[in-house]
Amino acid sequence: MSRYLGPKVRLSRRLGVAIADLPKHNKSEFVAPGMHGFRSRRLSEYGIRLREKQRMKAHYNVLEKQFRRYMAMAKSAKGNTAVTLQQVLETRLDNVVRRLGVARSIWAARQLVAHGHVLVNGSKVDIASYQVVPGMTITFREKTAKLLRENMESMAGHQVPAWLDFNPAQLEAKVVALPMPEQIPFQINPSLIIEFYR
Repeated sequence: MSRYLGPKVRLSRRLGVAIADLPKHNKSEFVAPGMHGFRSRRLSEYGIRLREKQRMKAHYNVLEKQFRRYMAMAKSAKGNTAVTLQQVLETRLDNVVRRLGVARSIWAARQLVAHGHVLVNGSKVDIASYQVVPGMTITFREKTAKLLRENMESMAGHQVPAWLDFNPAQLEAKVVALPMPEQIPFQINPSLIIEFYR
């Protein structure tokens, strides 16, 4: 399976937006990669839409083929395509683990899932792209409790979104609803992404 293994902060610098909730990604002003950065140049209409798509892909750590599949799912579903696309990406299991604040980044959350430390409704799930739905319960294996609590302490002040009900003492979470765009802590314009794929 292909995945990006290069420097992560470089992605944030290139895209001009923090793709992870880590201090080194949260710079007020990013300078483009390279010794002096790129000269500022005006993006074309195509370039604006491409960059928005790249930002969303980087934030959720998905590659092009998988992102196209999510786009096709959103288009074929009933309702607003932009909202559906965001909900499909937001309810990936690795992203839910990140939103709970027990992993410091999407890459750490993906590793937790891939190594079999996450249980959904009591069963081990090791597929990062697994889609959770309202009513599902997410727990963790006992041997990871210490690591998860350390991660939570290092991310003091992290807000768990309202569509997740999390009990930090028991390390147990429940999906209570589908996320709405205003509950997603990453500013993106999905309309531009939909236009890109037309």
